[in-house]
Amino acid sequence: MSEIEAETIGLAIGTDARPRSRVATPRQVLAIVSVGICLANLDLFIVNVGLPNIAQEFRSASLEDLSWILNGYAIVYAALLVFFGRLAERHSRNLSFLLGVALFTAASAACALAPNVELLVVARIAQAAGAALMTPTSIGLLLASFPPDQRAGAVRTWTAIGGLAAALGPLAGGVLVTFDWRWIFIVNVPIGIVALIIGWLKLPEVPGHDVPRPSSWAALLVTCGIGALTLAIVKANDWGWGSRGVVLGFAIAAVSLAAFTWHCLNSKNPFVDPALFKVRPFTGATFVMAPYSAAFGAMLLSVALWEQTVWGWSALKTGLAIAPGPLLVPFTSLLFARRLIARFGAAAVVSAGIASFAGGLAIWATLLGVDPDMPAFVVGMMFTGIGVGLTFPTLMGVGAGSLPPSSFATGSGVINMIRQAALAIGVAIFVAILATPASMTERIAAFQRGWWIMIAITIAGFVPNYLFIRRRRADR
Repeated sequence: MSEIEAETIGLAIGTDARPRSRVATPRQVLAIVSVGICLANLDLFIVNVGLPNIAQEFRSASLEDLSWILNGYAIVYAALLVFFGRLAERHSRNLSFLLGVALFTAASAACALAPNVELLVVARIAQAAGAALMTPTSIGLLLASFPPDQRAGAVRTWTAIGGLAAALGPLAGGVLVTFDWRWIFIVNVPIGIVALIIGWLKLPEVPGHDVPRPSSWAALLVTCGIGALTLAIVKANDWGWGSRGVVLGFAIAAVSLAAFTWHCLNSKNPFVDPALFKVRPFTGATFVMAPYSAAFGAMLLSVALWEQTVWGWSALKTGLAIAPGPLLVPFTSLLFARRLIARFGAAAVVSAGIASFAGGLAIWATLLGVDPDMPAFVVGMMFTGIGVGLTFPTLMGVGAGSLPPSSFATGSGVINMIRQAALAIGVAIFVAILATPASMTERIAAFQRGWWIMIAITIAGFVPNYLFIRRRRADR
């Protein structure tokens, strides 16, 4: 029997020391931990709409500087997901989750008070650390609360809710920025405090177990690798592709990621267990998630910048125009994805999601111009929303669900780590493509070029989907 299964049985027979009425039911646990994943994912994208307003206050900051408000969060979130996930397995899951919520809430307050871009980036990094602690511990709490036959459905719901929060970031940001950009961070504070109180009173006690401590050195290597790669891409136009700084950035990224890979292949306690990639569906889900997430991150940044810098729309109007896409994410995932998977298989659903997302980008690349075109924009947004609803939850279900219970949380952390790293790289690529156009015509051409490149990156996911997932027609 695995440790997770033992925890589940222990909870089921009432080993929690508190009165039975005070311990949350499995559905209540799902609701509580979903607040944490909503905070983490919402704040990953809520800043996109606020960037122009932040730039107005910090006038000396360039787009490259401002992009680190997004990328600093994504990189640290990615690097610490597995590290904190494995570290938290040694301790009480409920207390670890609450610690993550507390850190995220405090860091949100610091973001709201930041007097310059540099301190805002530092506070965002602290936010990312809190989010990285909340995410894997919430998975652990779900696994310990639901019986085995309900876990996959609970994780799909958790993923869909998190995906909705991430996609609704631009809409929420648009509303809050009408008051002040600092409200996009202030709003997290009361939500976090309420989650802390309810979680302290209701979450079941899930004790840790004796597992090896994860390697801090490996976490540092992957952070340096992703950070250096992102920096080199973002600064390539400013410094020059052949400049010493850019070449050094790519070199540091290559050496760091190579050393990280060597550690994983040779260590007795690898940061990422290579055995996970012997499971074909997990490998396929991971390899599809990487390009898809890069295009997703670039897409959310691009639409916010396009509407405000090309069409001159307000942050509120921008958020409202983006809303139809996010609203289709949970609708598609919860109402259609499971039935489609049962009938056609996970690979077919992922393929449909890739095609729909790429189709939305193609509509923008071919139809949008200097004159505002709301119908074309909204239709493209709807296609991307359907694509996200079909793809992200399905990949999470296929990847993590194909692993044994003892590796479920770790595997989910690995997929999320790759997802967040790819998001940062996608944003960096799009920032590099935009550069600093001298005219509106050049700006429009840069956006269109960026969307076509993101289409190519998105459809690259067809290859691992076909090679690794297509034979699994009964993925749950």
